[in-house]
Amino acid sequence: MLDGRAIRWGRLFGEGRAVIIAVDHGMFDGPLPGLENLPATVAGINPAVDAVLLAPGMLRHCGSFFAAPRRPLAVVRLNWNTVYCFDWDCRAAVSAECYGVEDALREGMDLALVSLTLHTGSEERDAQNVAIFSRLTAEAHALGLPVIGEYFPTGHLEMSPQELHDNVRIGSRVAAELGADAIKTFSTHDFAAVTSTCPVPVLGLGAEKLPTPLEALGLAQSIVAAGAGGVIFGRNALQVPDPQCFQSALLEVVKHGATAEEAALAHHLE
Repeated sequence: MLDGRAIRWGRLFGEGRAVIIAVDHGMFDGPLPGLENLPATVAGINPAVDAVLLAPGMLRHCGSFFAAPRRPLAVVRLNWNTVYCFDWDCRAAVSAECYGVEDALREGMDLALVSLTLHTGSEERDAQNVAIFSRLTAEAHALGLPVIGEYFPTGHLEMSPQELHDNVRIGSRVAAELGADAIKTFSTHDFAAVTSTCPVPVLGLGAEKLPTPLEALGLAQSIVAAGAGGVIFGRNALQVPDPQCFQSALLEVVKHGATAEEAALAHHLE
């Protein structure tokens, strides 16, 4: 008999690779362009995507979207880390619990996202980050919730491509070993070495905004070709002239194996 965790997992990956749209940027960066009015942004998301990642305090404001028939899953971020506050030049990568699992479940969460940052420059801080990650993961599992473990390298903008790859490859495996059901992390120059050595699906993130929709679709194509379980795109799927149209093209690339060029042509993207 399937339990709640298996049922929710099946809803996310039942059609193979998953497409998740991230709208949790305001939790670290405030109101970014295209995300100033989050309920309006969420209402404009293509309902065919598998899930939407958002901050715990915004779920109630976007509830009508998730209450609709055939709605995407609500993935809620449960911890906060200074490493994401780029505009404030935060460097220490200190993690903090920001919402209880039961509280988020009561608000309507379907899956949890718990972040992990390691190699912070402090062994004590690394251990504290692991403790928070492990505790929230175990609590989510106890309530029948799958956990997407986000592995985020400290100082990724200053890393060489090889340093980023090595950090992501090790950190993703650590997060899986600590209990994550899937991993969200950066695509690297040898992403297949990350996906092939991680026992759970790895979801490649979109990261910085790319200049054109075609380039963003090309990133998704390369992520899938490396054996990823799907993508989590935010700005690249939202800060475009027609988000629903781009997201339809993204679904074609990730789920149906279309090339970036084929999907862009079919959906009149450049």
